[in-house]
Amino acid sequence: MHRAYLSLGSNIEPERHLREAIAELRTRFGTIAVSPAYRSAAVGFDGPPFVNLAAGIDTGLEPAALDAWLHALEDRHGRRRDGPRYSSRTLDVDIVLFDHRIVRGPGHLEIPRPELAEPFVLVPLADIAPHAREPVSGRSVAELLAALSPRPRLEPVSLEIGPA
Repeated sequence: MHRAYLSLGSNIEPERHLREAIAELRTRFGTIAVSPAYRSAAVGFDGPPFVNLAAGIDTGLEPAALDAWLHALEDRHGRRRDGPRYSSRTLDVDIVLFDHRIVRGPGHLEIPRPELAEPFVLVPLADIAPHAREPVSGRSVAELLAALSPRPRLEPVSLEIGPA
């Protein structure tokens, strides 16, 4: 089994899409770790704020197969891929870390994700995996978060997602 950490975000009906995505992840992967949710400004474009959270899963899938499954999950939630890369979306799910691997491709698959430097990824991930290590630098998620200046402040969002 492999340990993967995911970043989930939405700025179109985020509470509904994130709750449903977590339910689907639990159905497919069993017990998962889920962080609190946070609201933050859209990055890279002007749009409604996003709600983001992190999830940790155990999977027998290799990175490319997991990425394909997550793309299908996004598609089931109405994710559009025909517009600008940075735009509003119903659901965005990325593999942020996968064991201690560095993966490039196929397609846009990139582990660790470059967004690991962003507060909207680091803050929720630090809630569930502060000791997980980013394989390029070897630094822990907590160390990466502590190095951000100024210290990020994201707005907590109450998101009823049910028990693990």
